[in-house]
Amino acid sequence: MIDTEKKLTAFLPTIRTAAWIAVDTEADSLHAYPEKICLIQISTVAGDELVDPLAIVHLDPLLDALNAHQIIMHGADYDLRLLRKHHEFVPSAIFDTMLAARLLGERQFGLGSLVEKFLGVKLEKGSQKANWARRPLTERMEIYARNDTHYLKPIVDRLRVELETKGRLAWHEESCARLIDDCTRLEPVDHDFVWRVKGSHALSRAGLAVLRALWHWRETQAIAANRPPFFVLSHEILVGLADAAAAQQPVEPLLPRHLSDGRRAGLAGAIQAGLRVPPDHYPEIPRNRSRRPTEAERRRYIDLERRRDGQAHRLSLDPTLIASRATLSDLAHNWEVHAGGLMQWQRELLA
Repeated sequence: MIDTEKKLTAFLPTIRTAAWIAVDTEADSLHAYPEKICLIQISTVAGDELVDPLAIVHLDPLLDALNAHQIIMHGADYDLRLLRKHHEFVPSAIFDTMLAARLLGERQFGLGSLVEKFLGVKLEKGSQKANWARRPLTERMEIYARNDTHYLKPIVDRLRVELETKGRLAWHEESCARLIDDCTRLEPVDHDFVWRVKGSHALSRAGLAVLRALWHWRETQAIAANRPPFFVLSHEILVGLADAAAAQQPVEPLLPRHLSDGRRAGLAGAIQAGLRVPPDHYPEIPRNRSRRPTEAERRRYIDLERRRDGQAHRLSLDPTLIASRATLSDLAHNWEVHAGGLMQWQRELLA
């Protein structure tokens, strides 16, 4: 385990001179709130290493060294978001093995499936939900973590040949670049949206006001306890409490037995705060802004869908890789406006 600045400094030359680098991360999102990156796994031709970001304060030299390479990753979206959020790291280029497998028509594209298919090795996944903030790591956790990057390079070698043979390597490069952009772009927080949990669409405006107050109360509790919000109260209970309170019905029967007296008092205060919101300050009920397509748009949609599905069948691809139904709807409405959002290879397949 690389868990000191001295060990990291000694490891940097290996990164800088590496012919290839595979990277993965482990976080504690099931055990802490907000989550943090607890482990960075790195494989090179020299071997597999585990870097402890909880122990090392200055990771910038490592991240700078990584950024000089194309990084091999698998299912990189979550890792990219974590690295951008917690360490402001955006890789210059990646090779995502999950994306490559999907673009080759693989239907089982999880890491375990690819390792078993291409290398004949069955991975043990028992530590998937482990608490990666614990120290020291168990032997089982270390083996699991190292396996996440250990096999990526030989898989890349197989996938790259197939992509080149099928003329899809450029598709993959463009898709990886889009993935980096999508997962590392900073989006402003919509403060009127973050608290609208599943089921909130059925609430009245008064109920939404209570739900908003309850959600903010739950956030403070989760942060104070360093536990994910669902450990405090589930979305379903929040919505049920908001609905009952707005309807002047008792909320006590909805509360879980394990709730402490302190949290019961805080929750009651949040409900009262929500009920005191003046009606002209109630949250708005989201309106469905979908419009009815014209007959011409419906015909264009059917034509695009037929074209997409035909190409997907010919290429043995998941049709949604070419375009989702929502994308097809946008294109049918106005191709000139929305085609720019497609990647070049997607446009060529649909045009």
